[in-house]
Amino acid sequence: MFCVKMALESHGWSPAKSAREPARSSLGELCCTRASGHSELSLVCRHKRNKGIPMTMRGSFASAYIKTLYPGLHTLSLVLTLVLFTGTIQADSRPNVILVMADDMGWAQTGYYGYPHMKTPNLDAMAENGLRMDRFYAGAPSCTPTRATVMTGRTNDRTGAFRVGHSINKQEKTLSTAFQEAGYATAHFGKWHLNQSGVDDHPLPKKDPHNPGLLGFDYWLSNTSGFDLGEFELSRNGKRETFNGEGSEIIVAEAVKYIRKQAKKKKPVFAVIWYSAPHGPWTASDEDIAPFLGKVDRTSANMLGEIVAIDRSIGHLRESLHDMGIADNTLIWFTSDNGGTANIDTEIIDDGEEREVIYPSNCSDRIDPNLTSLEARTLHNCYVGVDPDSSGHLRGFKKDFYEGGLRGSTVVEWPVGIEPRVSNFPSGTVDIFPTMIDIAGLSPDSINKIHDGISLAGVFKEEPARREQPLGFRASGGWMWLDNDWKIVRNPDYANEDKLIPYELYNIIGDPSEERNLIDTYPERAKQMYKQFRAWSLSVSRSALGSDYPEGRVLPTGRQPDPVIDDRRAMRIREWTAEVRDAEAH
Repeated sequence: MFCVKMALESHGWSPAKSAREPARSSLGELCCTRASGHSELSLVCRHKRNKGIPMTMRGSFASAYIKTLYPGLHTLSLVLTLVLFTGTIQADSRPNVILVMADDMGWAQTGYYGYPHMKTPNLDAMAENGLRMDRFYAGAPSCTPTRATVMTGRTNDRTGAFRVGHSINKQEKTLSTAFQEAGYATAHFGKWHLNQSGVDDHPLPKKDPHNPGLLGFDYWLSNTSGFDLGEFELSRNGKRETFNGEGSEIIVAEAVKYIRKQAKKKKPVFAVIWYSAPHGPWTASDEDIAPFLGKVDRTSANMLGEIVAIDRSIGHLRESLHDMGIADNTLIWFTSDNGGTANIDTEIIDDGEEREVIYPSNCSDRIDPNLTSLEARTLHNCYVGVDPDSSGHLRGFKKDFYEGGLRGSTVVEWPVGIEPRVSNFPSGTVDIFPTMIDIAGLSPDSINKIHDGISLAGVFKEEPARREQPLGFRASGGWMWLDNDWKIVRNPDYANEDKLIPYELYNIIGDPSEERNLIDTYPERAKQMYKQFRAWSLSVSRSALGSDYPEGRVLPTGRQPDPVIDDRRAMRIREWTAEVRDAEAH
């Protein structure tokens, strides 16, 4: 760190009237340090004026900024030049990395998107000071599969986590292990959902072969599935503990304690905070639902109240990082595991022999509005639609391969590494692992050679013209292939199980709401994109059968037998095997 105190105005320099930041004192301080992960000529400088908020700047931009304030000052350029070439600045430590994921939070459900009735001042502050990624896609339109893509940089079917209730294969290389091997302190807080789901798994026993500790986390305070307001259990490194309060705030408070402890040791941290909210059933505090009562139904008010609590916990996290003095070189990546909850009722009728899904339904009309969401579902098997629409102008919701089912509110804040802006570059959760390799100095060999993500380190600096590697998605029988502005998609028809909606082709830039199916207008483009998808899908099926592992097969996981899960996996294995054999035969 190199600091220069400047009593500039006392030496005849006066701030320019057009300066972006008005002068508050004759005393200025410029502190520069070399930015981790950048070239040796890249400095990060902070100009402090009295008690004003510091502004982070890099290299020549820092010099230009101070010169704007003090037009006659030329000394600064000399100071920066001397620092750059004499090597008097010590290199920064690697960045702390905090991955934060909401559960079923829709793309539009933030204040910065203008969501009706909603105020999210802390997420808004992140968006204002970071990279707002408006075309960031969850790895799948449902929970477990997306979490697998975060941890591996690979699409979910490659990893074994092809749907909820299925864990990633023990042979997978994980992001947490990569950070652990790089010398980071690693910790997981909140919802895990990457292990076998069952009654015996709550909250998360140490004997579980897929607990966070066995997948690269030094420390974990986790739950297999969900927790909300009130009394709930979490597993602290395998030992059950009971908590009482707002779940989102509790896990962030626990994460802050852990980060503070590591900061005192000067050890970089990789922390994963996975909320259980705003996944239904919803239970928010009276204080948090109060702003929405009279504007929406009580069920929706509870869901929106859970987002308010998430935002408040984000504020606590950011403020705590500033108090520790590590905010500047801490990357916070906020996103959601899939799109939001539908605003359309879904009714499930199951008599033990036949199961009927009614979508859309009007079942909420038959529910007492004073009942909680959980009671309503228990009584009527009715999945109540939420109001307002969680996807904004996007089409679709959770479980859809339309934009509203895959996009989530996403912001990356990293003061020394990102200049604030809005990005429309298509990217997704599969890109997180490759990005961390670049910015945190992880080993290139820490990720499976066959992976689907790309590094976004360049996107943090400037907006690329296009993405060279398309994004592929497949889960629950549906799929989507995204090539920059264009996508071809087949969605599951949830009202008719095991069936798919016909092919659809959309230009997302010209038609973000996906209202105009262009499959008949551009048949050659559709044919080309489908051919690309099929080649990628074949690669995924080979991976799913274990071709990417040294053993050439998927090893047993050690999990408990489960007829439903085992039957699903056996069915998928038959499908993958048939696809591979058919390709080899031709």
